[in-house]
Amino acid sequence: MSGTLTVEGIYTAYDKANVLEDVSLEAEKGKITCLLGSNGSGKSTLIRSILGLTPPNQGRIGFAGTTLTGLPTHKVIATGIACIPEGRKVFPKLTVEENLRLGGYQESSPAVITERLDKVYETFPRLRERKDQLAGTMSGGEQAMVSIGRGLMSAPKLLLIDEPSLGLSPLLVKENFNIIRGINELGITIFLVEQNVHQTLAIADFGYVLTKGRVVASGTPEKLSKTTEVHQAYFG
Repeated sequence: MSGTLTVEGIYTAYDKANVLEDVSLEAEKGKITCLLGSNGSGKSTLIRSILGLTPPNQGRIGFAGTTLTGLPTHKVIATGIACIPEGRKVFPKLTVEENLRLGGYQESSPAVITERLDKVYETFPRLRERKDQLAGTMSGGEQAMVSIGRGLMSAPKLLLIDEPSLGLSPLLVKENFNIIRGINELGITIFLVEQNVHQTLAIADFGYVLTKGRVVASGTPEKLSKTTEVHQAYFG
């Protein structure tokens, strides 16, 4: 399906040891798909594999009719994929607006960049108020907004979001997840990689559970919340 991310039987290794083994999943166009897993389950490796940062040794990754396997990262991004990395990763010595503009680096039209900036500021009015502030001096919640806003500056069709709740207070986590749902309502497909089971299943349309580099369960949030795999992965 055009606009759907497909991962088919991939194996990804570090130092010849497989971290991902025979992983297959899809993030359907227009939906929020989640990947749940505890620390060390291979979630971030999967994101790196999709982006071409740690290419898989076997299997295929495709998006919107294009095979991503073997493409350099900048070409993967050019297909319409953006990533919000784990731990937010803002450029601390740059202003909020400079951080945001970096997200639109592949767009050459100043008018288009201005239009996208306006959309980000509509989504995050606080960033408009703080646009000249150094990103490193902002709170964790505000940095999360900068990171998401920067991802939106490339006008992505698919947003990969890695651990958005990491290091945030429960109140900010809730706010962040509401923002993610709002972005999805704009028509952007979301692939959400998380440890926070309850908040994630509350907004996802479909999900997968990764344990020790393998997909051990998949289904709707209702189904996943009742599976032993989810309970073992988190509470086992």
